[in-house]
Amino acid sequence: MIHLLADTFFGIFSPPFRRKEFLQQTYFVANRSLVIIVFCVCFAAVVTILESSFHMKLVIQNDSMVPGFAAVLILRELAAVVMALLLASRVGAGYASEVGTMRITEQIDALKMLGIDPINYLVVPRLLACIVGATILTVVANMTCLFSAMLISQSYLGYTTGMFLSSMHRFIQFKDIIFAMIKGACFGAVIPLVACYFGFNCEQGAEGVGKATTNTVVIASIAIIVIDFVLSYTFSHLY
Repeated sequence: MIHLLADTFFGIFSPPFRRKEFLQQTYFVANRSLVIIVFCVCFAAVVTILESSFHMKLVIQNDSMVPGFAAVLILRELAAVVMALLLASRVGAGYASEVGTMRITEQIDALKMLGIDPINYLVVPRLLACIVGATILTVVANMTCLFSAMLISQSYLGYTTGMFLSSMHRFIQFKDIIFAMIKGACFGAVIPLVACYFGFNCEQGAEGVGKATTNTVVIASIAIIVIDFVLSYTFSHLY
């Protein structure tokens, strides 16, 4: 993995720069994942509002802080993490199976015989595309979550749009969005690196491809949770 990280880092600055492949992978990561991410984060936001309201009424008999509390939770944790886990299961599994199949069918060896660096051809465009795509999807997921939270607050809690925005404004800052984008970029970088690592080390046969895909989803999800803890702890000192 360390060897792959080093080769990928130097490959980013080494020609040829595969713009076409980068654009294709960005479309695959961002556009093709948009619908399912928006759908899932909407329901995550609804559950956050409902559960927060229920427990606040139970404990302090007042849910006036629910919009602000939900906005903080959405911007700092919920949207970016849910987006990243969905991306790991969809994009990570796809990359692992693709690279693993190329490995067992000796297509990667064929690239080397043609003088094409597999890292530069396979890993670098996917890494950059995932970073850009995950950052964009983080912003979209946050905006969608906040909009869904505002709608459910209006219909279930009786808060107007102005009341929701006013409460949200008191709790969150612009830096929350910046930190969320940084998280999204870091999560996006992990997914293709883990996927390509297991793809390059895939065992022979269909079972090997399946094992590489499973390992990618599991390890990438664990890495996302750990990175989220590290970044959240770091950002907590910057408020």
